[in-house]
Formats: sequence, C-alpha cells, structure tokens
Amino acid sequence: MNKILKYILPAAALLLSAGMTSCLNDLHVNPIDPTMQTDVAPEQLFNKCYANFGLAGNGGPDGDSDVDGIDGGTSGLYRQMWNSNELTTDEAFCGWGDEGVPTFCYNTYDASHPMLRGYYYRLCVGIAYCNQYLKDFSDHDATMTAEVRFLRAFQYYLLMDAFKNIPFATAVSSEKPMQAKAADVQKFIEDECKAILGENKDDNKSVLADDQHHKKGDARWGRVDKAAAWLLLSRLYLNSEAHTGVARWQEAADYAEKVIGSKYNLNLNGSSNPVTIKDPTTGTEMPSVWEFSAYQMLFMGDNAKTSAAEEAIFPILSDGQRTASWGVALFLIASTHDGDMHDLRYDEFFSDEKMRSVNGVSGQAWGGNRARPELIKMFFKNLDDCPTETASYDMPYAAEDERALFNTIGRQIDITDPSAFKNGYGVAKFNNFTTNNAATADGTHPDMHVMLMRKAEAYLNAAEAYMHLNQEPKARGYVNELRNRAHATPFDYVTMDDILDEWGREFYFEGLRRPTLIRFGKFGGNTGYNWQWKGGEFNGRNFYAYRNVFALPTSDLTANKNLKQNDGYK
Repeated sequence: MNKILKYILPAAALLLSAGMTSCLNDLHVNPIDPTMQTDVAPEQLFNKCYANFGLAGNGGPDGDSDVDGIDGGTSGLYRQMWNSNELTTDEAFCGWGDEGVPTFCYNTYDASHPMLRGYYYRLCVGIAYCNQYLKDFSDHDATMTAEVRFLRAFQYYLLMDAFKNIPFATAVSSEKPMQAKAADVQKFIEDECKAILGENKDDNKSVLADDQHHKKGDARWGRVDKAAAWLLLSRLYLNSEAHTGVARWQEAADYAEKVIGSKYNLNLNGSSNPVTIKDPTTGTEMPSVWEFSAYQMLFMGDNAKTSAAEEAIFPILSDGQRTASWGVALFLIASTHDGDMHDLRYDEFFSDEKMRSVNGVSGQAWGGNRARPELIKMFFKNLDDCPTETASYDMPYAAEDERALFNTIGRQIDITDPSAFKNGYGVAKFNNFTTNNAATADGTHPDMHVMLMRKAEAYLNAAEAYMHLNQEPKARGYVNELRNRAHATPFDYVTMDDILDEWGREFYFEGLRRPTLIRFGKFGGNTGYNWQWKGGEFNGRNFYAYRNVFALPTSDLTANKNLKQNDGYK
C-alpha cells in the first residue's frame, strides 16, 4: 500500500461492484471495517482519476481490483482496451485460452464476453471517480478540475467508441443513468474539451495548462494539458463519420495542426552510447556501441527520461516499484516475447545478467501476442522478401524501415496452430532496456511508460483528413515526416490505402487498429479485406457490420432497464 499511496486513496472509500450500473453515479458505500478512513483528500481522488488508466486497484499488482468479480491482473483499462482494439484486427493474435481471448481473435464476441464486460465497467468506474471529484472538489484547483474533466471526456470517448450508445451521467446521483446516443456523447466531449481549452466563453473557469512537454522528475510529468484536448478533438472529429454518420474532416485537420504546432516534439534523435562487453569464454573486454533508433526509444525502459518523452502527450505512468501492474507496460513487453527472443544484438556476450535478459524484465516472457501475416505485409508487400531466421535488431535493415521490429528466428509466418506462440512472427517493439545500460527500478515490473497519446498521431490524423479534403500534397508531407523519422523511403504520392498501412506501420500494437479499420471500411461488413483467422476461418471471412460496435454487457442490461442492446446482438 505504501509504495503506491502517492497515486491512490484508501480502498474502502471507493469499493465498487461490477454488477452496479449506478457506478456512473454513486460512489457512496459503507466500509466493512468501521475503523477504516473514508475521508478522501482532493489530491488523493485526483490521483485516483489518473490511476484508473494504469492500475487495477489499490493493492498493487497482486491485490484487489476496483471492479469486483474481475481478476485484478487483467481488468485494467489499458489491457482491455488493447485486447479489444488489437486482437480483433489484422495486427495481433493471441493463442491463450483465457476466457474471451479466442472470441476476440475470431470476431465472435457477444454480450457475455468477460473482457468486454471488464472494459465496460472499468470505464464506468473511471468516469464515476471523475464525477465524484467534480462534485466534491471542483473549486479546489482550477487546473486540476480541468484535467479531471478531460479524463472523464476521454473515458467517455473510449466507452462510446467501443459500445456506441452508452449509459451517461455527469453528476452523482442514486438514479440509474439514462442511455445516450453516440451523437450526444460526441457533443458532450466536444463541448467539454473546448471549455477546458478556454474556447467556450461561457465556461472558462477551469482551463488546462498550456502545452509543454515534460520528463520524469518534472512536476507535471504524466499530467495532461491543452495538447491532449486538441488531440482528443482531432481524434473525435476524425471518427465522427464512423460514430455518428456526419463527417468532420476539416475540424479533424484543424485540431491536428494545433498538436503539430505545439511544444511537443517528434522524437528524431536516436541513441548511441559506448559500452564495454565481455566475451564469457575468454574474459576479454571489448568496446562496443549501444545503439537504438529514435522510434525504438519511444518504447524502452527510460522513455520518460530521454528525448522520447517529448513526444508523450498522455503517458500512463510506470514505475517498477511504485505503480506495478500486470496490465500496462509489463503486458506489452512480456506478452509479446518468449524465452527464445532476445532484443539486444550482443546479448550473448554480456556478463551482466540483466543484459542477457530477453526483454529487460526478469523472467517475464509469457509467449502470447504475436503478429498476423497482414502486419508483416505492411512492411514487406511480397512476404517472400521478409527474411526468416532474423532477429528484431536486423529486421529494420531488411525492411528499410526502423519500425519493423520483428523476430522470425525459429518461427513461421502463418498461424496454422493458434495455440503455438511460434506460429506468427514475434513483435519486439516493447522492452525495458535503457539506452545507457542503466538499471531500472524493479527486475520484474518495468519502468517503460506507455504513451496513450503521442504526437505522431496528429500527423496521421491530419494526413487522413487532408486526403478526404482532396489535399494529397499536405497528406503526403505529414506521412513522409514519419517515414523520414523511420528512415523509410518517402512517398512520391499517397493513396488512402497507403495511409491505412502507415497507421499500421507507425502504431501497430498500440491499441488504435480496430477504430482505424472501421473508419476505412475494412472491419465489419462486406469489406473485401480479410486477414488470417478473421471471422474464425484461417483464410479469413467477412463478419456482420454490427460487430463494428461491441454489445453492452448482459449484466448491465439486467441491472438498468434504461438501456437497450446495440443492434444485431440478441
């Protein structure tokens, strides 16, 4: 408890039940132990509003979950967002038999899906924390209030994006929340963001801090500012047609431009540090160079301390000793590796046990999530050109793109046996190594901060919007800025298919793929685009368009008669 007290508040004050749809409204419960403290300071509840994005509960990684009846290790917001937006697509496949994983991978989820239920209630709980803060402490600090309003709006965006017509409440009440249509939720998010940006002259009491990148150790590291609201608005408008049927491309481009012009930076600086390695056979010490590309640095154990932090607009804070979790950074690192993958070129020479690690964390290589062939094809249009028996540190040279961080050693590209982790190429994008060979805080739990929002998204938001606005040169310019960072060949001309593939190359395994495919008309329905195991068949097949939206959990429909199930689900 003491290790993470900075970020949370006493568990008894916020104990919730997954069966209570009123969790959007009501956080008032009685503690089991009457001697427990239930008074909550504003700073504690403020921290809890942020902590909901990264921590499952108040008891550390092996403790309780804020959502009763759901395992604390898997019930975190980020992990469930990732599962729903990646395992359902052409990027990721997982062979674990955990309840809910296969039905994600085969697009056969329904209203009883346990992980979707966990994701739904996790978002409801997070919104409830924010509602409680705004009820009790909205006058405590104007900037903190603006941030909590953003966190609530962001979680409403995720809830709408996944479930479309959702329970909606902005005040603490004992009444069951009513159901809101996607267009109404979009309007709420739009108005909230503009208010906390100071654009709404009738509501400018709580305004976000000005855009400014930070690093770990800065007082505002991990806290959102105006750039986060600009980026959320850009994302909202980019997906408006998919959510509401009304296209808003110009506004998507306008707010993306604000992020591009902000004080945040694309990380363009790779790392090159001298190190000494020792041959374990002869004991001879040899000078070497510790090199990582600018793109790799975004997903490493010291990404909060290097120039990579300048790209992080909304990072989920990770500290191996203070914010340990099985569902954020460790999930990304461990689930994508097995014990035969090694992310460092000179791994076999290092006498330091940490440097012989597979991925920079101790004994955490779970062997679960790997690439579908369609992800590899985004880098190698002819799959025969993708080299076999190649480590992740050599693959970028073959792909001529530094983002191609795949391991093919001892693996096959086709997933003929879904239960075999070596069916499907390994993804070595995430690790807990540091650019200077420094030790991280904890051997098991990583220090890699997960960038929930990073500046690169604005470049592709703008590019996609400009393509819809018939401004191909502008779109191409922004795509090529990302390709130049990756030392990939710039485009002479771009198409919408190029933009879709660029989303995959830049953001694979970052939880954005399902809504991207939906926007491009490549997910549910008669799309003409299949991927391996789409719809439960090896060669892929179409599934109904109603699966572009997830089903509301049966448990919530039972508890709240104000809710109606989304079309297509029984």
